Amino acid sequence: MPTPSVAVLKITLDDVEPAVMRRIAVPADIRLDRLHLVIQAAMGWTNSHLYEFRIGDTGWGEPDPYGFRDGPLEAKKGRLAAVLADAGRKTFDYLYDFGDGWSHTVMLEKVAPAVEGEPTIRLIDAVGRCPPEDCGGPPGYEELLEILGDPDHEEHEERLEWCGDPFDPLDAGRPALESAIAGLARGWAPRRRATPKSKA
Repeated sequence: MPTPSVAVLKITLDDVEPAVMRRIAVPADIRLDRLHLVIQAAMGWTNSHLYEFRIGDTGWGEPDPYGFRDGPLEAKKGRLAAVLADAGRKTFDYLYDFGDGWSHTVMLEKVAPAVEGEPTIRLIDAVGRCPPEDCGGPPGYEELLEILGDPDHEEHEERLEWCGDPFDPLDAGRPALESAIAGLARGWAPRRRATPKSKA
């Protein structure tokens, strides 16, 4: 049986300061719909909006169930290593929330054999906190940070309450991200078949 391969991906949220970056490991042949969920967990997003991968000239995401528009190919039918090889790419785009327009640059840094005993889905590095959902994309996030940084601003208390807690853009909140990724990995782990009890 061949040793499974692991892909190391660097994910950078475009057009925001302070920088937001994640480095993750995933199975090289992971389905793209599952890669979406790992990116959501690693970034700290809540999977509340549509998404699309743009790999070369091809989009992968959730097709329109009613067929009213031409949309992306179905993400669950694409696998990371295969679609990157087909497109001849190591870098691609991941768009989340078409309204706010959160654009991420994803770069394949390396593919290596899986190490026995090491999870094939894991968070390797995390820099910066993910912006709150529905804050208006990069321009709205910039405005939010300005308001949160000014206690005298008329909207300061309201925005602080909206964020739910003190918001530190430099603190990635790594324990929560690792917990979310571990939950996905557990849910996708192959189930062990129960050993039938021998009859006495």
